[in-house]
Amino acid sequence: MSVSKEELLHIANLADLKIKDDEIDKYMHNLEDILNYTEILDSVDLEKCCETIGSDSNVNVFRKDEVKEFGNREELMKNAKDTERGMFKLPKVLN
Repeated sequence: MSVSKEELLHIANLADLKIKDDEIDKYMHNLEDILNYTEILDSVDLEKCCETIGSDSNVNVFRKDEVKEFGNREELMKNAKDTERGMFKLPKVLN
């Protein structure tokens, strides 16, 4: 399936992607590959398939959160790379 430059740019605009002019051909080729693959998937005969993965009655089972005291704090803190005031000290994540 072929994709025009205008279609690609329209899709990129909808997805809020900024595509440079020198990248258009690469993106067009990739999108065409994806669409061709979906055509192959559409042509698969599923009449003889009787099972579908993930369509069963199992549901998530949640447990109640319970606070448990750890008996040996000093032993636990030995695993820490760095500690401060009896707590794990971690590198700053946000500025």
